[in-house]
Amino acid sequence: MTDQGATPIPLPDPSLRPEAAGPGVPGLPDLPGAPPAFHMLTKPTGAICNLDCTYCFFLSKEELYPGSPFRMNEQVLEQYIRQLLEAHRTPEVTVAWQGGEPTMMGLDFFRRAVALVEALRRPDQQVEHTIQTNATLITDEWAQFLAEKDFLVGVSIDGPQQLHDTYRVDKGGRPTFDRVMTGLSALRRAGVRWNALTTVNAANEAHGRAVYTFLRDGLGAQFIQFIPIVERDTVGGVPHGTEVTDRSVSPSGYGTFLIEVFEEWVRHDVGSVYVQAFDSALANWVGVPGAVCVHREVCGTALALEHNGDVYSCDHFVEPAHLLGNIGDRHMLELVASPQQVAFGRAKRDSLTRQCRTCDVRFACHGGCPKDRFATSADGEPGQHFLCPSYLDLFHHIDLPMRFMADRLRSGGYADEVMAWYRRRDDRAARNLGR
Repeated sequence: MTDQGATPIPLPDPSLRPEAAGPGVPGLPDLPGAPPAFHMLTKPTGAICNLDCTYCFFLSKEELYPGSPFRMNEQVLEQYIRQLLEAHRTPEVTVAWQGGEPTMMGLDFFRRAVALVEALRRPDQQVEHTIQTNATLITDEWAQFLAEKDFLVGVSIDGPQQLHDTYRVDKGGRPTFDRVMTGLSALRRAGVRWNALTTVNAANEAHGRAVYTFLRDGLGAQFIQFIPIVERDTVGGVPHGTEVTDRSVSPSGYGTFLIEVFEEWVRHDVGSVYVQAFDSALANWVGVPGAVCVHREVCGTALALEHNGDVYSCDHFVEPAHLLGNIGDRHMLELVASPQQVAFGRAKRDSLTRQCRTCDVRFACHGGCPKDRFATSADGEPGQHFLCPSYLDLFHHIDLPMRFMADRLRSGGYADEVMAWYRRRDDRAARNLGR
């Protein structure tokens, strides 16, 4: 779960340039390749969750830690907070909790985490606390704490009740929609900042507009992420093969879903509802880094920390081949700046198929997330993204309005001017139909 940007998109923050970064970590050797900032997704309960969503890719990761209690202990918590703050050479640091279901750790764990941040952060550091949750364990007490500490909360919700309950069930196979709504209501009463995280899967891929309007009108969501479910069988917690489950979104279905959402958003909601996929796309049309790694040229600065302190290259690569080390043995920054991690990030660009390298929307797509590059290109080359048809459809469809918004931003205008432009186009089209 990540926060969204605003419109218009600002120029890149000067503090993120290496030459503007602050001093390195005391006691560590100079690490010239270390990024001044990075994102560490932290899983205090590992793969353990109170739900049993049938498409969840992370539940199988339990197999990587047989016999583990799957609870972050005090020593790992203190090491994580201390090293995260030390490793950042920018004024802003994000402490991001995910799972599994992180609220299973209980409120006292997060009270201690916040207290550690306050005790250890540098005077110039601004810390953003975030947590991704299914919201079924959120009570008024939880909501009051999250509001008081100004957490940004991501709530997992897959659309209206029937669509949500298709796959998001508990350990007994029972639906969860009503419990999510109860938790979300507590968050809203307390004034907690929240985002909607919605997966796009076989059940809802044909209902893009209905899902979007439910989130916008039914729940009042202003920040929305749409995450495609591409699920393969696993062996020992590691995905394998080229076949996907029948719960997965289809190769073209994700694009169809997002195009439906875009057609509603671009006419009514630019500047008032922030859809991460469109914000990230607009950044690429403007020529600045987007908010998410999926459509950046290289990756490697979004890592994952397990409950025992193990650091992996990415949340989608929590598997033995991508284990960088443990923060109890090596400082977090050494792992982030390691040759293994640098190579991992560059491989996203360097392993593109010929079809990707010559594609007219490569600048917007950059081949998608490497975790889903198990399809075959048009000329038979392995390593094509499973959702390539979706990305082609989406980026071709939105090209003209994206170019309009990018031009307005470059000339000092606002992206939301595209709505009036669309109204004029729609009016012309309606008049032509009436002839």
